Amino acid sequence: MNKIKSIVVAGLGLTLGLASCDSGNLRRTPGHIYAPDMTYSRAYETYTSNPNFSDSLTSRPPVAGTIARDHAMPDHIMEGDSVAYKTFTTAAKFSSDELKEGGRLFNIYCGICHGTNLDGNGPLYSSGKFASMPANFKDGKYLHMPVGQMYAAIKYGKNMMGSYASQLDPKQRWMVIAYIKKMQADNGGDAFTFGEAATTAPKADSASAKATAKAEPKTDGKQIAANKMK
Repeated sequence: MNKIKSIVVAGLGLTLGLASCDSGNLRRTPGHIYAPDMTYSRAYETYTSNPNFSDSLTSRPPVAGTIARDHAMPDHIMEGDSVAYKTFTTAAKFSSDELKEGGRLFNIYCGICHGTNLDGNGPLYSSGKFASMPANFKDGKYLHMPVGQMYAAIKYGKNMMGSYASQLDPKQRWMVIAYIKKMQADNGGDAFTFGEAATTAPKADSASAKATAKAEPKTDGKQIAANKMK
């Protein structure tokens, strides 16, 4: 009996020992790591000193000549170059949704002075805060203003108007200008050229379709079979 108990106890001990060897694929001694500084990299806070760079700055500037994703190419228009202002333009075309967004941006950043109706009678002027009236985009002086001059005014400011370069990126500036030009075109200004070109061919009218149908001779199955036998 004692011998049987000893065998049972030994068997249980062996089973527990083997079970304890299975760590669920977790290795307590993973061995050596190649390039441990890459596996366990040391992090630096954004504005702390960093010995890895000659200027000791952790926050790095973008690489020279690169453009952030979804950002437009530089416009290269220089402040004060009034001759370049008059010829500067864009080939961009805007959908109805983008024109709507241009109107929304105009009301946010421009409407307070120029008015949501583009008549220069915005809340700041009507409240008596300004001695002179902001530009009335429906006035003949501005109806035919080159788009480059408008772009330069947004980017660099003009007279009492400050720069909005930090509030509007290049595409948004053109969207606002396109919205202004669309409103001007509806009020006696130049023809609107910023809209998207039509992508579908015009449908033929019913009269021309009927005329075409009459001009084509009708053939039945027997005539087609006879033509094939010839």
